[in-house]
Amino acid sequence: MLKNAVALTASLLFYAWGGINFLALFLGSVVLNFYLIRLMDAALGWQKRIYLILSILLNVGMLFYFKYANFFLENVSGLSTALGGAELTWEKVVLPIGISFFTFEKLTYSIDVYRGVNKPLRSFWDFMLYIMLFPKMIAGPIVRFHEIAEQLTDRAAFETVDHKLAGLFRFVLGLAKKVLIANTLGQEADRIFGLAPAELSAPLAWLGAVCYTFQIYFDFSGYSDMAIGLGRMIGFQFPENFNNPYISRSITEFWQRWHITLGRWMRDYLYIPLGGNRVSTGRLYANLWTVFILSGFWHGAAWNFIAWGAFHGLFLVLDRLFLLRLSKRLGPLSILPTFLITVVGWVLFRAESLGEAQAYIQQMFVGSWVALPYFTMEFWYTLLLATLFSFIAAVPLIERGQLGVLAASSWSRGRMLALSMVTALLLVLSTSYIIGSNFNPFIYFRF
Repeated sequence: MLKNAVALTASLLFYAWGGINFLALFLGSVVLNFYLIRLMDAALGWQKRIYLILSILLNVGMLFYFKYANFFLENVSGLSTALGGAELTWEKVVLPIGISFFTFEKLTYSIDVYRGVNKPLRSFWDFMLYIMLFPKMIAGPIVRFHEIAEQLTDRAAFETVDHKLAGLFRFVLGLAKKVLIANTLGQEADRIFGLAPAELSAPLAWLGAVCYTFQIYFDFSGYSDMAIGLGRMIGFQFPENFNNPYISRSITEFWQRWHITLGRWMRDYLYIPLGGNRVSTGRLYANLWTVFILSGFWHGAAWNFIAWGAFHGLFLVLDRLFLLRLSKRLGPLSILPTFLITVVGWVLFRAESLGEAQAYIQQMFVGSWVALPYFTMEFWYTLLLATLFSFIAAVPLIERGQLGVLAASSWSRGRMLALSMVTALLLVLSTSYIIGSNFNPFIYFRF
């Protein structure tokens, strides 16, 4: 199909632009996966399982080597030095962009075919397009194979003018979230997190943590909006990745609203195979904690990411023990303590090391209480907007309205006109910001 060929060519160019040195390795792994899974589908009994294990070992092995080799060698070297041994030396392994995301998608393909959820794709080029599709390749959403299998061969139902306009609106909305809010707050978060602990008062430490809390949300959800929007413009329907996570009333609910596609992946391909809810209470708590520690480790090869996963896993267990009952009594008021827990958690995520995170969190709780230094009015207005957009969906009517607009597949003439005007305004504002700024990092690109 010509459209698939165009999309695949664009995807190859997109990946080559950011990671030309890894393109051959990446393509080789795609070829191996495609033929391994075809062999697996044709096999029976234990041979089928052997092919699945080979596919998992291939993909997890690549992820482990490129993402975690440095981490383990650094820790072995540190342990060796502490015990009086020699310090290890090695050539640092460079991380290919997007490896965390496309590894998970290759695994879903293998496992979905093994489970009989879908037949393997007949065309190698369709398989390559599924793995490489450029809008979601670098930072998601993580699209499970069965969610997109039919669209790889037939997208006629989604190739309408309304879908394309909705896609353009979604792309520009994500761009605006990224450049108008996340970047402005991100610059201040970087500056505050870059201060020495002695320079941090408690209010400043909290302000930095809150800035980062909003930065990562508007940055990552903005990227997801852009990916979903680009997908709609070329006929693909990607799953939603965020749903107003900061209005959650518990950490359990937070993970139903934050990085939704990762949560579903972890549930379907890790938590349920570990036994899910059909195990003893103690085993269930251990499984929850295991899944979230691994989720933290998936985000980054460093102890602070593992601590972040363990931190959220702990609150998920506490939710099951008593916090969910408490939040039910508090009603909407439980949004505030849940938000504060996530703010503290983001410090673990943002810090360069576990030691820095501990020092920063200490300043948040026992630092001196002095007045904040000067910040520009642009910063305060942006923080106010971020707060408003993060919590306004706590009003159920507004949340339903938001979801309705984002999911709409047909528009009246009046709504189409209004949508076009909003899109044009946001595009002009975002373009103006991009021209006048050189601060445009995407946080999740490094994962």
